[in-house]
Amino acid sequence: MDLFKTVETLVKFKTETGTASEIDKCLDYIASCFEGTDAVVQIERFKDASPVIFIRNNHDMLQDALVLGHIDVVKADDKMFNPYIEDGKMFGRGTLDMKSFAAVAIHSMLYVLKNKLPVNFGIILSTDEEKGSKSTHAFMERFPAVNAKVVLDNDVGGDITKIINKCKNPVFVKLIAEGKQAHGSTPWEGIDANELLMRSLANLRQIFPYYDLKSGEPQNTWIDTMHVALLNGGEVSNIIAGHAEALLDVRLTETSTLEQLEMKLQSACVDGVTYKIVSSSTPVVMSETNPLILEYKKLAEKIMGVSVEFQQIGGATDARLFAEKGATVIMHSGTGEGMHGDGEYVVMKSVEDLAKIQIEYLKSLAHE
Repeated sequence: MDLFKTVETLVKFKTETGTASEIDKCLDYIASCFEGTDAVVQIERFKDASPVIFIRNNHDMLQDALVLGHIDVVKADDKMFNPYIEDGKMFGRGTLDMKSFAAVAIHSMLYVLKNKLPVNFGIILSTDEEKGSKSTHAFMERFPAVNAKVVLDNDVGGDITKIINKCKNPVFVKLIAEGKQAHGSTPWEGIDANELLMRSLANLRQIFPYYDLKSGEPQNTWIDTMHVALLNGGEVSNIIAGHAEALLDVRLTETSTLEQLEMKLQSACVDGVTYKIVSSSTPVVMSETNPLILEYKKLAEKIMGVSVEFQQIGGATDARLFAEKGATVIMHSGTGEGMHGDGEYVVMKSVEDLAKIQIEYLKSLAHE
């Protein structure tokens, strides 16, 4: 199997989240990669979620190792679905997020099958990760017994010299302000919902400082953060707003709880403003002394000839669904930049290295 031919083929499928026809074509292509092998390939479909493909070299629900990823991508111009190579980099939508690493997983599975490696190995690829991973949740509800000793999560970072060992808990909060409409020329006859909302947001800014390119990066980035994702209030220019809303994106470290956040929200909201927790998750925290991770790190350093460090990120990961079940999650991906942008690319050497690391790690699990 030509690894980069597989990457190129995957990228050419315009699998923007929700594009069912292209997603189906891509899933059919992935399934075809295992024709004539002993792989067990399931494409699971759901009434209220997009499909998931589950590939494994066994019939068990419990795997020694499992790659978790996705094949959907964010929207892009058509030209970005025609990948090209320049200066050792492959450019195109999904090269970094994360079709290159889906190709690595396919490559690893074919190696395991061909060499009859005595390891239970599986791959789960969802098709709506960019919009909330409803398909992954539907899959886990249908197959609650699916688990793994080690989950290889390649949908993180963007630097092959870093292993992510901490991800924050993303919590989305809606603030709702209720005022009283009045004519704009007589504001004393109304209560401005926009004003109530702004006062509450100002109170929250005393708890969660504001950061941007001008203020710069804090010395310690492993902190709770908040940004205002959406603001909506008012109907026309000459009427005092009677209703206003804001959607907040809060990222909590493992030392902060939802209950603590709610206490902060209660103290920040002025009269007339309430809040609602729209969604929350759990942080993924892996010990730097975990022997399964240290073995992986050792192999990665040997193959690449460089030191690999641990890093923490503010983003979330679907691998939390397995971390909650006790699996060791190894968050490690290839190098690249421009994720979700017009210049998205992956460094091809990092994809090759990741493929080598993954196979060597599977061999080490087989020989335990």
